[in-house]
Amino acid sequence: VQLQAFGGGLVQAGGSLRLSCVYSGSYHSITNMGWYREAPGKERELVARLSSEGDHDYAAAVKDRFTISRDSAKKTVYLHMNSLKPEDTAVYYCHIVGKLHGKGWSPGRSFDSWGQGTQVTVSS
Repeated sequence: VQLQAFGGGLVQAGGSLRLSCVYSGSYHSITNMGWYREAPGKERELVARLSSEGDHDYAAAVKDRFTISRDSAKKTVYLHMNSLKPEDTAVYYCHIVGKLHGKGWSPGRSFDSWGQGTQVTVSS
């Protein structure tokens, strides 16, 4: 399963951006999809995650400002970012975990795919 993320850019503090991640390839099912970010000198951290049951999970630093959503028909997962702060500056990565096809209609082995990252820079 391949992921391609885009939508990053330079924005002033208080502004908004929408990141998109288009996924392609053959798979049986998706367990969850999410967005992570990696700031200079820091470890990659979870920003938001959406399970196949529709449960949302957000990092405390972005809760009430960011929203993760999915358009299954377009095979796209979004990250809507509002009220951006300079500390949100990072490379953002999309991530999907799921199952590949197995025998017949059964699920096969798990897959764990990452997008290539898109830079978000928030100026003060």
